[in-house]
Amino acid sequence: MSVIDDALLADLRRALGANAEPGEAVTRHLHRRDASMFVGDGPLAVCYPTSTSQVSEIVRACARHDVAFVSRGSGTGLTGGAVPVGRSVVIVTTRMNRILEIDVDDRVAWVEPGVINLDLSRRLEPLGFHFAPDPSSQAACSIGGNVATNSGGPHCLSEGVTSAHVLALEVVLSDGAVVVLGGLDPEPDGLDLRGAFVGSEGTMGVVTRIAVRLTPLPPAVSTLLAVFDDMDDAAAAVSSLIASGIVPAALEMIDGPLAAVLEDYVGAGLPRDAAAVLLVEVDGVAAGVADVVDRVDEILSAGRAREVRRATDEAERALWWKARKSAFGAIARIKPDYYLHDTVVPRSRLVEVLRRVRQIAADHELEVFNVFHAGDGNLHPLLVFDAREPGVVERVRAAGDQIVEASLAAGGVLSGEHGIGMEKRDHMPALFDEDDLAAQAWLRDAFDPAGRANPHKVLPEGSGCREIGDLPAGVWA
Repeated sequence: MSVIDDALLADLRRALGANAEPGEAVTRHLHRRDASMFVGDGPLAVCYPTSTSQVSEIVRACARHDVAFVSRGSGTGLTGGAVPVGRSVVIVTTRMNRILEIDVDDRVAWVEPGVINLDLSRRLEPLGFHFAPDPSSQAACSIGGNVATNSGGPHCLSEGVTSAHVLALEVVLSDGAVVVLGGLDPEPDGLDLRGAFVGSEGTMGVVTRIAVRLTPLPPAVSTLLAVFDDMDDAAAAVSSLIASGIVPAALEMIDGPLAAVLEDYVGAGLPRDAAAVLLVEVDGVAAGVADVVDRVDEILSAGRAREVRRATDEAERALWWKARKSAFGAIARIKPDYYLHDTVVPRSRLVEVLRRVRQIAADHELEVFNVFHAGDGNLHPLLVFDAREPGVVERVRAAGDQIVEASLAAGGVLSGEHGIGMEKRDHMPALFDEDDLAAQAWLRDAFDPAGRANPHKVLPEGSGCREIGDLPAGVWA
C-alpha cells in the first residue's frame, strides 16, 4: 500500500478501536460485490462501526485522505448500489442492529440501520403493530437498505413504500457532520430533506438512526388465490379490481411456469397447469373484509378465473405467501444463476410488456419466469442461466437492457423498489432530460459537495454543474 493508504488505515483503526482490522484482505475481497450481477474494485478498507460516533470518525478519515465511502447494509441489493468503485472505504452497518426505542402511544420506533426488516415486525407483533414495507428479502434485508432504495414489497399497494413509513433520519454527511432530517411532528418545519434522502442509495451520506412509523396489525385478513388459463384474463382481472374501487392490501401475479416450480419447491397447493395465478389479500375490520372478499371473488370469477380459493386458515395463507416469497430460491432448481429485473409499467400495458419480455428471452435463448406486484405494475422478470456457459452472461445483460427499453417504451419507469445503482444508471437519460438530471445532481451536491458518498452510482456522466469524470461501466460477475 502507498503511504497515504497506510495513514488512512491507521486513522480507521483509531476510529474503530484497537481490535479492528479494516484492511484484512479476505474481507475486502468479499465486499467487492452485493447481491447484484456487478463486481467492483477491492476497497481500501471495510469498516464495521457500532455507533454513530464511529461512523462519523470513519467518514472524517475518508475526508482527510480524499477517499470515497460506500454505505452497505446486508448486501441484498440487486443493482450494484453497495459495490465499491475506485478508491473507497466500505462502511458496513450490520453491527448497528439495535431497536433503540418503541413508543406504541405515538406509534414510532427508533432503530439502527442494521436491524433486519422481519426482525422488527416480529418484535412489534406482540404489541399489535408491524413495519409495513415487506420486500421479498425481508428476512435478510436491513432497514437501512430499505431506506436507501425506498423499498416496497407486496403490501406496498395499500400501505405505500418505505418513504411513507419513515419519520426522521439521523445521518452522517460526507464531512462527518451528524444531522437529523425530518422529525416526529406531524408537519416538521422546513424542506422535506428526509423525503429527499430516502431512496438516495447512499449518495448523500450514511444513515445511523431511523424513526419508523408503526402500523397496527389489521383486525382481520383474508387471502384469495385465483387461477387463470390465460394471462390476458389475469391482467384484465387486475384492472377490473382496481377500477371497481377496491384497493387490496396486496395483489401479486405469478406466471404459470413459475407457479409449477414453486409448487415443487414449497408444496403450497399451487396449480402446475395454469397460465397465471393471482394472490389477492384484503385486510381491515372483519365485517368489511368479508364483504370485500365476496366482491373480489365475484370480479375474479367474472374475469374468467378457472378457480378462486380462499385461504381456510392462517397456516394456508402463510404457505401461499411462503411460495410467493420463495421464488428466488425455487428457481435455483432450474439453473444456478438468475438475473432479477425491476421496472414499472402501466397496468393497461402489462400483457403487452410481458409478451415482449418473453420474446426478448426467447431471442437470447434464455428462460424467463415472471412474478410481480400486479396492482401497481411493478415487474420482476427472472432470467435464469448457468454462468459457466460460454457467452450466456453477455446474452443475459443484453436481454436485461432490452427489458428496460421495452418498459420505458410502454410508458413505464426504471425501478419500482430496487433502485438505480450501477445497473440502470446509464438508462437514466432515456427517462429524464438534461434539466431533470441536473436538478438531481444539484440536490446530491447540496448534501455531498465533495462527491465522496457512493460515487459513480445513480446519475450518468456529466449530470449537473460539477463534472464528475468518466464513469466506469461496471463489471458483471
